[in-house]
Amino acid sequence: MALFSLLVAILIERLKLLPQSWQFDSILNLYSKTLFGDKQLNSDVMMALALVLPAIAVQVMMWAVNGMFWGGLSLILWVAISILCFSHQKQRVLFKRYMLAACRGDTQACYHFADALDPSVSLEAVSETELGAKVGQSAAWLNYRFYGAVAVFLIFLGPAGAVFYCTARYFSDENKEHKLDLPLVDDVLMLLDWLPSRILAFGYVLSGQFSQASARWGQYAFNIRSTARDIVTQVASAAEPEPETSTAPICTQSTLALLQLSKRNFILLLVCLSLLTIFGVVA
Repeated sequence: MALFSLLVAILIERLKLLPQSWQFDSILNLYSKTLFGDKQLNSDVMMALALVLPAIAVQVMMWAVNGMFWGGLSLILWVAISILCFSHQKQRVLFKRYMLAACRGDTQACYHFADALDPSVSLEAVSETELGAKVGQSAAWLNYRFYGAVAVFLIFLGPAGAVFYCTARYFSDENKEHKLDLPLVDDVLMLLDWLPSRILAFGYVLSGQFSQASARWGQYAFNIRSTARDIVTQVASAAEPEPETSTAPICTQSTLALLQLSKRNFILLLVCLSLLTIFGVVA
């Protein structure tokens, strides 16, 4: 089910068939405002409940439909949850706008869209010549957060695991974007990212320049203080050789190179999932 659900979800996401109101972040936004509000989430207990409740609801539904109609309802639920978890048109639109701004040489718009694409990194001190590489790292990081990590949780923990990761990621983004100072969120997400970031960063080692990337992976992966973003972006940068410099105000070569590397890494993940499915390790 994992392989089929993942392939269908990626296809639906690429075709942009899911409207904005059905995007997972939109559903979580409605869920948060309806059941909790901003003030209630300042409590550790309420924040923990907000994090686990969607995953519990999904797991209960999986138990309820298990075996019904020869497993057909379980398959439908797998596919539906996967489609919701992989729908992220906001990031795709922002990246497209950044690339269009870079192509027409609009430096100010490039900085604006780059900030919106990855608010966790300040680009104020980044020069125009370095912006392309920084956005490439952001593309690798976003590819991990919105595709790679979700796929890992879906494969090994099922739809409930994927929903739990997406819920923690949503509240973490809301916490940083609106400066809410929510408890537990960042610590939970750090724990959730610890192993998948190292697994997928090793995929960059296999998908790019092995010698340089493997040395960088060993440097960060075995350091328990290394953040998931540092592991993913640093290994990705080491795995992809520096492209030739461009005369354009904003160079897009390094951005596209790291984006292509991220796509190769995701294809590698699909190949590994196919093998695990063939040998019966993953259902």
